[in-house]
Amino acid sequence: MTESATTPAARHARIHPSILSADFANLEAELGRIADADSVHVDIMDNHFVPNLTLGLPVVQRLQQVSPIPLDVHLMIADPDRWAPGYAEAGAASVTFHAEAATAPVRLARELRSLGARAGVALRPATPVEPWLDLLAEIDLLLVMTVEPGFGGQAFLDVMLPKLRRARAAIDGSGAEVALQVDGGVTTETIVAAADAGADVFVAGSSVYGAADAAAAIAGLRGAARGR
Repeated sequence: MTESATTPAARHARIHPSILSADFANLEAELGRIADADSVHVDIMDNHFVPNLTLGLPVVQRLQQVSPIPLDVHLMIADPDRWAPGYAEAGAASVTFHAEAATAPVRLARELRSLGARAGVALRPATPVEPWLDLLAEIDLLLVMTVEPGFGGQAFLDVMLPKLRRARAAIDGSGAEVALQVDGGVTTETIVAAADAGADVFVAGSSVYGAADAAAAIAGLRGAARGR
């Protein structure tokens, strides 16, 4: 790992396994498998914003009741201005909506924060980060998608690394306490490059839930991101 990946951001790497890769028939048990993680990443898809349909608010409400770790909800849905607050009200620790879908992102971020959740903004691979840098003070998390949203198991898009570097430089320069998250194709190999580029929160699906020992996989990812 290069010298930049030993920065405080990399040393404090947080692993958020994606429940999208879990066994949906045994979600409570699957949450137990990742109790050593920092949060569980919950992908909400509506078959409109992305061509896939996953979980909804009633399932998230139940997950909140049984999860041993906080819920990191990622809304890949149309009209998040209407639907996102419900996930904060359900107790999610963080709620991330897509920049491309929100009508009034600042108002929505403030509403999520007022409801006790951390507010996040997600960017699809083709969405530039620069228009959102002036809003860093309004959010708690910036998610740079490293695959096209909609399906798990895709390969990491290394062309997103310069975008991550620009985002990290802007966050550091702003003084805002904003987490920089990556989602898509995260493995023990690609997490090194993502951490080196400045990411400090890593969503990992199949690389955790596809492992025989999920706890060991989480530890391996965290160690790789931290450079040891």
